[in-house]
Amino acid sequence: MDVDVRGTVAEGFEPVRDAFARNFEARGEHGAAVAVYRDGVKVVDLWGGTRDVDGTEPWAVDTAQVVRSATKGVAAAVPLLLHQRGQLDLDAPVGTYWPEFKAAGKERALVRHLLSHRAGVPALDRPLTPAEAADGTTGARAVAAQAPAWEPGTDHGYHAHTYGWLLAELVRRVTGRTIGRWTAEEMARPLGLDFWIGAPGDEAHRIGRIGRIGEPPTASGGGLKLRPKRSVAEAYRDPDSLTRRAFGAIDPLPDENDPGYRSAELPASGGVSTARALARFYAATIGPVDGHRLFAPATLTLARTEESTGPDRVLVVGTRFGLGYMLHGPASPLLGPGSFGHPGRGGSLAFADPESGVAFGYVTNGMRKGVTADPRAQALVRAVRSAI
Repeated sequence: MDVDVRGTVAEGFEPVRDAFARNFEARGEHGAAVAVYRDGVKVVDLWGGTRDVDGTEPWAVDTAQVVRSATKGVAAAVPLLLHQRGQLDLDAPVGTYWPEFKAAGKERALVRHLLSHRAGVPALDRPLTPAEAADGTTGARAVAAQAPAWEPGTDHGYHAHTYGWLLAELVRRVTGRTIGRWTAEEMARPLGLDFWIGAPGDEAHRIGRIGRIGEPPTASGGGLKLRPKRSVAEAYRDPDSLTRRAFGAIDPLPDENDPGYRSAELPASGGVSTARALARFYAATIGPVDGHRLFAPATLTLARTEESTGPDRVLVVGTRFGLGYMLHGPASPLLGPGSFGHPGRGGSLAFADPESGVAFGYVTNGMRKGVTADPRAQALVRAVRSAI
C-alpha cells in the first residue's frame, strides 16, 4: 500500500520514517501515527493512511484513536502520583481506602498488588454487559465482591479489564474525583495532551474507527508471521480458562467505535489518544517537558522496579511488571532493559527508556490478534534503536 507519510523527523531519525512507510507497504498498516521524544524534545512526529480503518478520509495531524490497554500505562500514573503527593500508601491494604474490597478473602490485598496484577481478580464469576462495564459503579461492586483466583500477592496474572475498575474506584475513594477527571485536570491539561479516559463529545470528530485487519504476511511478503505457542492458543480456545474469562469479563464484546463506549471512563482499555500525547506523557515521566515533569526520581524507580515476573496466569507466557507497567522482556519488546510502558492489544504501544532519554508512542486503527509484540510497533522500535 502506497501512502503519503506526513510529519517531521529530526536529523538522524530518518530510519523511523522509513520503517513507518514500510509498515504500510509490507505490514498491512491502514492508518497510524508514531511520535518520539528524546530528552524532552520531540524528534519524530509522523502520521499516514486513513483515519478510519474502513474509510478513505486521510489521517489528520490531530487524529486520535482508542488505544486499548496502552491506556493502562497512563492510568497507572494516577496512583503513583497520589503516592508521590502523600495521599496514597502503596503498602496499605486496599480495604483501608475501599472497605468493601475486603470481601471474599481479599483482606490482605495491598494497593501495590492492584498495580502489579497480583490482586487475584482478573476475571469475574459473572461477566458484565458493555452497559454495566461503562456505568461507573457496577464494575467496582463486582470486583469488590469477587473471590480471588489466588491469594492476593502470591502470584500474578494480567487483569485485562478488571484492572480498570480496580484503579478507578481506588482513585475515586482517595480523591473524590473520577480517574478520567483526575487525569484530565492533573496530567493532560498541564502537559497539553490529547488523551482522554472518557472522550468528550466535542472531540468525537477527531476519533477514527478501529477494526480488525489481516495478520502480517509471511516472510516472502516482506513481513513476519507470528505463530503463538500451543499452550497460549489452547488457553484462548478454552472457554473455562482464566485467560478467556479475563478477556471475557465484558460480554458481549463492546463496540469500541460507539461514542458511548468512548466516553465511558474505562482506564483498562478505553482510553483515546494521539501518538504524540502518549510519547509526551512518557517523556514527562522521565524528565521535564516544557517545564513539566510527572515522576520524581523515587516514583520513576517504583514504576520500573520488578514486582511480578514469570509465567503469567492469564497471558500464559512469562511477563514482568513494575507498578502498573510492563517491563523489558519477551512479552514487552521495548528499547532497553530499563524501559517501562504498556502495549494495547492488537497494535498500539507506548513506553519510556530513561537511560536513553527516549519516549515512544505508536497508535494504529488496524487491530490484530496479539496482545504484545506487534511487528509494526517492533519495526518502529528497531528504527528508533538504530537512530540512537
